[in-house]
Amino acid sequence: MQLAGTQLTNTSALVGNDVVTFPDFPAEIRAPRGTKAGVSGFQIHFASKRIFTPGDQVDALVVMNAAALATNLQDLVPGGVLIANEDGFGRRELELAGYEQDPLEDGSLAGYRLFRVHMTKLTREAVRDLGLGIKEADRCRNFFAMGLVYWLFDRPLEPTERFIVDKFGKRPLVAEANRRALRAGYHYGITTEVFASRFTVPRAPLPPGRYRSVTGNQAMAWGLIAAAEKSGCQLFFSGYPITPASDILHELARHKRFGVRTFQAEDEIAALTACLGASFGGAMAVTATSGPGMSLKAEALGLAVMTELPLLVINVQRAGPSTGMPTKTEQADLNMSLFGRHGECPLVVLAARSPADCFDVAYEGWRIAVRYMTPVVILSDAYIANGSQAWRIPDPASLPPIPVAHPEASQDG
Repeated sequence: MQLAGTQLTNTSALVGNDVVTFPDFPAEIRAPRGTKAGVSGFQIHFASKRIFTPGDQVDALVVMNAAALATNLQDLVPGGVLIANEDGFGRRELELAGYEQDPLEDGSLAGYRLFRVHMTKLTREAVRDLGLGIKEADRCRNFFAMGLVYWLFDRPLEPTERFIVDKFGKRPLVAEANRRALRAGYHYGITTEVFASRFTVPRAPLPPGRYRSVTGNQAMAWGLIAAAEKSGCQLFFSGYPITPASDILHELARHKRFGVRTFQAEDEIAALTACLGASFGGAMAVTATSGPGMSLKAEALGLAVMTELPLLVINVQRAGPSTGMPTKTEQADLNMSLFGRHGECPLVVLAARSPADCFDVAYEGWRIAVRYMTPVVILSDAYIANGSQAWRIPDPASLPPIPVAHPEASQDG
């Protein structure tokens, strides 16, 4: 569902809508299939006006099984569109979701516009002559659901078809199966008489420019690269893998052509102390972590304050306390960021307000760090980091300068 949601997001951005998303996935690496703990979801808000959040409720909900319905029905507005994969409501699925009766049959969903679709069966029929096994065919269900949603909200298929070719080009059978499932869902919307109408969302009146969909972690990484280019410093990123901050390291590692140096440290303390050394040597030093890592970095961060070394520490907050819940979001680390060091140890703390804002906060964070020779903590969170938003790509010439003062050689050498 994450892939389907990402493609709907990109397509909505391409047709000119403003977009904000909220991905939600299990904390377990492999949660039990069909259980509420294993539900993966993707919430997308697209509109013909400027928007800033994914919203608290949804107008349309697509559920692939009973567990998905039990988990997400509370978010659907009264009278909202509910599309259910009827093949995901068998006796076993109902038991795993905690239902004693089938909600599709007992009248409990009368307050919604319920549309029952045999997505699994129709997907298998669409790819039947390709020789795929049942498991391989069922993996295409998300594309069937996507095609149906594309028809319902008047989205073009071409961008997603190009994505399928690019992603599965080396596996032509899989690519063809997904393309067929996508088209089958779209054509089901055209031919069935179940849906009385479609929805059209006009373009949003956004300022002119080039736009793309961007996640918070992507925008953070690109803001760091832009700041390094403007300041003339080599970007050195040192990090220890931790959810939900690891994608910043992954994104920066893709951009070595800009002189970016990445280092995966053995632990959180080493990640920050490596930054101290890099900053002392004149590099733009950055590390990223989450709540547990911030706890471990406290002493080294105090050393950076004491020695007046400019560097950035990005805290992508997650639910705590302690190890907490790595895939769930929380905004509870402000006091720790401000005061979580012993002694008198002040520093600057900035907070991103949206995925797109991460670019500007990263850029401004480095400007402040080198202007005042201080560490800067940047606060993000799991929602901002993994969520996406339509982002206007800035003209590099429009970015403010970041002057870096270098000490002059003393007369005595």
